Amino acid sequence: QVQLQMSGPGLVKPSQTLSLTCTVSGGSITTFGLFWSWIRQPPGKGLEWIGAIAYSGSTYYSPSHKSRTSISRDTSKNQITLQLISVTPEDTAVYYCTRGDGLHSYDDWDQGTQVTVSS
Repeated sequence: QVQLQMSGPGLVKPSQTLSLTCTVSGGSITTFGLFWSWIRQPPGKGLEWIGAIAYSGSTYYSPSHKSRTSISRDTSKNQITLQLISVTPEDTAVYYCTRGDGLHSYDDWDQGTQVTVSS
């Protein structure tokens, strides 16, 4: 049973960089065919796909987030990391990391982390 555990700050100041880490247990992030996505849900809005990293290390980004987003991994720690630069209050959301067997497949989710951007 794969489990995803996210860590990171709950409060970030405007213009700073948001960094979130998803630690995976019960399976390897390099398992063939798997994709690890970052999704967020701003207050009162629907889910937004931010981007993903594949088992191969290839990365994929939503056009609306690409210019400010970087997704990476540490295979030795079995972790996926999201970095979002120059955050604004519009980046306030619940952030999720997910596992799926396709680029837009989300089979397993972590519990979600509230991130608030405020001075």
